[in-house]
Amino acid sequence: MIRPKLSTSVSAVTRRRFLAFAGVAGAGALAVGATQVRWADLVRAAATTPLDPAAGVLVVITLYGGNDGLNTVVPAADPAYQQARAELAYRPDEVLDLGEGLGLNPGLKGLHGLWQDQGLAVVRGVGYPKADRSHFRSMAIWQTGSPEAPTRSGWLGRWLDATTTDPLHAVSLDPVTPPLLAGEKLAAASFPLSGLTLPQGGLGTAIGALAAPDPDDDHWLSLAAKQYADLGSAGRTLGPALERQRSAEKDDDQDQGDDESTKGGSAGGQGQLAAQLDLVATMIDMGVPTRVYSVSLGGFDTHSDERGTQQRLLGELDAAVSGFRDRLANSERGRQVVTMIYSEFGRRVAANASDGTDHGTAGPVFLFGDGVRGGFLGDEPSLTDLDDGDLRAGTDFRSIYASVLDRVLGADSEPLLAGYSQRLDGLFT
Repeated sequence: MIRPKLSTSVSAVTRRRFLAFAGVAGAGALAVGATQVRWADLVRAAATTPLDPAAGVLVVITLYGGNDGLNTVVPAADPAYQQARAELAYRPDEVLDLGEGLGLNPGLKGLHGLWQDQGLAVVRGVGYPKADRSHFRSMAIWQTGSPEAPTRSGWLGRWLDATTTDPLHAVSLDPVTPPLLAGEKLAAASFPLSGLTLPQGGLGTAIGALAAPDPDDDHWLSLAAKQYADLGSAGRTLGPALERQRSAEKDDDQDQGDDESTKGGSAGGQGQLAAQLDLVATMIDMGVPTRVYSVSLGGFDTHSDERGTQQRLLGELDAAVSGFRDRLANSERGRQVVTMIYSEFGRRVAANASDGTDHGTAGPVFLFGDGVRGGFLGDEPSLTDLDDGDLRAGTDFRSIYASVLDRVLGADSEPLLAGYSQRLDGLFT
């Protein structure tokens, strides 16, 4: 049975604060809450109401903190870039060539391979009118799909409200359920990765023994044993991915020092993206009827010493996404999936005095997957025709949402985006 999450833990308080900051803290969004699900719920759903093999699946990767777009899709051949960035700039021979004088950050080797295979769409200069440089407000705008006025539901939460009564149609693996998945009547199911590591040694053996069924158990003892078994199943399924992630993070800490590994802390996200995507791939492959997944990576608020920090984070993103793509390539259901990667804003064009960048406006969005046409979309923002030192957004992010709602989720985007109906031409084949 899927049961509502009624906890008043720190996580719940944090979620309420995030929703309040985001401007979606209306009675509807807060009353709905998030439905915490167990591994057994996912297994049961896959068996009883499996994913329609003709249905599209959307995976949303949020990069919290404001990823620097100019050092992600790098205009390394532009003299204005080199002049504005000084020590922060990449030279043309350091980036992964995309053509048109642009290159990917050297941390994105896997995505560069996807680009070379014509499978990666790079949407340039994405933003919204009258940009807001506050983390919470800008993320609220992106997650609600409402630049003009605060609203109390997320753009995918409204899709849930309009299409289903089952919270499992969207699942958040984030530590805090993001506002984009909160509707006024329904919120996505929540399956955070924290708490899935079982103890080792004698205690672990004892917990395993508690899961063993006994014909003499009464109803409540049987239920308790089943819950221990569910925990064990989830731990065994996710354990390898989580251990790989912990090992990688430990190596990073040793290589770079504790200070470097914690730079760029930001408003949300976590460092277990590979484990999150590993679980998403497992759920897709086993046929869980989820149509939308939300995962995240934080740390992109790079006001100082940006180059090393961002390249490390982009390398983590790249490794996680590459592993995810490899798993989907070996899955029949993998062809149903489209993945979108975005951040709440880019950074200012000029570097600051601390070898970092401050909050800016437009940035790139990446998409890949079923039916996505690889290549550039949108115009490259000018580095000389600026808006008070910031890039001018040439592509409204809602045009991406409208295209995704239409082509991946089969939904009429206009009522879900407050009347906005423009699609991004050329995104899909």
